[in-house]
Amino acid sequence: MPVPDELRSRIAHLYRRAGFGARPDELDAAVAAGYEATVDKLLDLGSPDGATASLPAPTFTPPLLAAQLPADEQARRQAQQAEQRTQRDEGRRLSMWWVDRMVLSTTPLRERLALFWHGHFATSVQKVKEPELMYRQNEIFRFQGNGNFEAMAQNVAKDPAMLVWLDAAENKKGRPNENFARELFELFMLGIGNYSENDIKEAARAFTGWQYRRQNGAFAITPALHDNDTKTVFGQSGNFGGEDIVRMAAAQPASAPFVTAKLWSSFARPAGTDDPVVRQLAPAFAKDLDVGKLMRAIFLHPEFVAPASRTGLVKQPIEYVAGTLRALNLRAASAGTNLPQTLDALGQQPFAPPSVGGWPQNGYWLTTSFALTRLRFASTVAGKAKLDAITSVPAADRPAAVARLLSVDGWGPSTSAGLAKVAGDPKSLLTVALVAPEYVLA
Repeated sequence: MPVPDELRSRIAHLYRRAGFGARPDELDAAVAAGYEATVDKLLDLGSPDGATASLPAPTFTPPLLAAQLPADEQARRQAQQAEQRTQRDEGRRLSMWWVDRMVLSTTPLRERLALFWHGHFATSVQKVKEPELMYRQNEIFRFQGNGNFEAMAQNVAKDPAMLVWLDAAENKKGRPNENFARELFELFMLGIGNYSENDIKEAARAFTGWQYRRQNGAFAITPALHDNDTKTVFGQSGNFGGEDIVRMAAAQPASAPFVTAKLWSSFARPAGTDDPVVRQLAPAFAKDLDVGKLMRAIFLHPEFVAPASRTGLVKQPIEYVAGTLRALNLRAASAGTNLPQTLDALGQQPFAPPSVGGWPQNGYWLTTSFALTRLRFASTVAGKAKLDAITSVPAADRPAAVARLLSVDGWGPSTSAGLAKVAGDPKSLLTVALVAPEYVLA
């Protein structure tokens, strides 16, 4: 049984990984409840999230259809440019809506899992163009991200944003486009080396005719464009459709270790499919593909709170920004900065991963450029935050007070020395704390 300080440290670590950090009162209540009870509470995603009720779903302008465009070339170009401006504005509002959900949520694991799946099934509004499609995909991750992995993958395969992103309109009988089949196997479900080039070619035929209909915003299969001939995938032959391919991929022996390794690497520490922890967790996941059960096993595994895991990850910019706003009781609009520009400068804008491979991890985020942007952001939000928890104690106790505010266990010698120098200036003290290694590490 861990001593109280160790229990608090473990639960603070849990909240950083399963959400975006715990506020002091939240952490106090969790410590009183205990570690396992807190895991159960975080995993209870069937409960309503009352805190986000004040965040109504975004509204979107319907896309212009070809028949709605003016015949005059100049007028048509102006209409298209106006639509692009509207889409950019709605995309920014959508990003800030999601950041606010992360900040306010009483079920933070729901948003944290949605962020993980967004990076796993990476899709970008920069190509998709329509923010509403990104919102609809985000809802899949939010409400199915803790359930059956295959069921979620089936819905993602038919999701309009994914169909646009991986060129489903070009995937036709006789001229199959391999983009989605390749990424499905390589990045989404199996990993490199667990399929053949012929598997990709044959699987691509199974997805022919899958399309997004802009007229009604829905998924549809166009029979004339779908290949109904026999395909051979993973050594099995039949008149397979796309749903069959997703089902067969999920049943491959490589799938459960691959997904388990991706989740462990995002929530605990980097690990491959041959890592002993992954080999322990994957067999149970393979039986039912229940992500919620796997997450519980991850959070309760002794290695999850071991030193290698506690220092094994660097906060991604979205996690860093959302966690900071959450700790300081600020919202996206009250942070005192242009948050979309800040996230752009930090290298991670919601709904805009750089490639189908998603965002990099860990050391990638520790460049000098990103560090300077974090410092500017930290200074700005420190100027907007209420500092009563810091100003109400003597200067000598303020480093400990800011550690409690940020749910950090404590400060190392170098950070402690830096904080001591600015303890008389609460804003500077908070700024330094927000860019300290102890806080930047996830």
